[in-house]
Amino acid sequence: MFDVIIAGCGPTGAMLAAELRLHDVRVLVLEKETEPASFVRVVGLHIRSIELMAMRGLLEPVLERSRKRPAGGFFAAIAKPAPEGLDSAHAYLLGIPQPVLDQLLENHAVEQGAQVRRGCAVTGFEQDDEGVTVELAGGERLRSRYLVGCDGGRSTVRKLLGVGFPGVPSRTETLMGEMAVGVPQEEIAAKVAEIRETNKVFSLGPFGDGIYRVVVPAAGVSEDRAEPPTLDDFRQQLRAIAGTDFGVHSPRWLSRFGDATRLADRYRVGRVLLAGDAAHIHPPAGGQGLNLGVQDAVNLGWKLAAQIRGWAPEPLLDTYQAERHPVAADVLDNTRAQMELHSTEPGPQALRRLLTELMDFDEVNRYLIEKITAIGIRYDFGAGPDLLGRRLRDLDLKQGRLYDRLHGGRGLVLDRTERLTAGGWSDRVDLIADPTAALDAPAILLRPDGYVAWIGEHQQDLDEHLARWFGEPAG
Repeated sequence: MFDVIIAGCGPTGAMLAAELRLHDVRVLVLEKETEPASFVRVVGLHIRSIELMAMRGLLEPVLERSRKRPAGGFFAAIAKPAPEGLDSAHAYLLGIPQPVLDQLLENHAVEQGAQVRRGCAVTGFEQDDEGVTVELAGGERLRSRYLVGCDGGRSTVRKLLGVGFPGVPSRTETLMGEMAVGVPQEEIAAKVAEIRETNKVFSLGPFGDGIYRVVVPAAGVSEDRAEPPTLDDFRQQLRAIAGTDFGVHSPRWLSRFGDATRLADRYRVGRVLLAGDAAHIHPPAGGQGLNLGVQDAVNLGWKLAAQIRGWAPEPLLDTYQAERHPVAADVLDNTRAQMELHSTEPGPQALRRLLTELMDFDEVNRYLIEKITAIGIRYDFGAGPDLLGRRLRDLDLKQGRLYDRLHGGRGLVLDRTERLTAGGWSDRVDLIADPTAALDAPAILLRPDGYVAWIGEHQQDLDEHLARWFGEPAG
């Protein structure tokens, strides 16, 4: 019997598996595809996701396989530079091929001790008071204490669970792919610049090795969005919008995406939970989707592990939905807004011009960048200083970097007073006493996901918050 079965070995599922293994949870990941995706689509890791990679010791291998880009121009592709002094040691974007990131995260999960089985599709499950019985396509039945659906926007787990997925269906569709072209770069650049004066969705730019990334609005919404478009579809739409198909040929991959936005009613029903695209889908504006799923995984992992290990306070697992559902709702809202600003209609274009002017104000630009990169999130932990409920940036400490001390997925007390102790929680929470730490607080309690759960200086107050987040002290 496993502790947790995860359906889906994309970035969310792999990250969740690794997070659970930090706490010796027995994890099986089931992936219906027999082989990793072969097409090379580049995705972006935003600031908060980069911080999470650093917190788990994954940043160096990610940096080796990615390309740094400025952390600006994300919101509706309005070309404004990132504001100065963003509150992070990693204030940049990382562009990385998704198959590379997928493999890095899967390897990390396996190195931590997770089992991954490919070619295994979940077709059914039944849950009871003790666990979940999961049925596979071949008829095999597996038993687990919990099941987590990380199986994408068409999630089988969500559908079988009967959780509602309300929202708005796609009204528009966009074709995206990578392919070679048959005309000079100068000609392409001039035509693209002309079109993008009014059509901000359209792009055709060099990707390296003679390959171009092509993004072009489709003629309508396909009946079967699971069916990839053809090269002729791209040629037809390029001619309709640009007056030429640029001689495109030899595609590496072709896909389509719509502007549907949907959010699961619930993230948990009994012993079955949802994370990543299984819980929320939205347009790719701002490149937030993969990041949102990885951050779901890090929020859920330590809480589910605590439940399994037996030290979780009663409401802890329910805070997963309480915290992450509003974050997803906000992402759905901002992606809807961005898609409206991409419209070629006069009204949205006028609004886009106005917002472009407003983003010259540092406060507006900073607010939108912090929203897209998820460093502006503040969970509701009750009244307190502004830092309460927020993530903490990486800091230099006497003992090294703060994030280096979070690799094990444990809680952490950072104490500038040198008077505090983790006491009976030392099996779950580390203590760093450092009066030189660049922290505007006497002491803080960090959760394993890097969010500040307490600020203060008195041991009794700290003990109360340790119990709130980490259960009863060890006997």
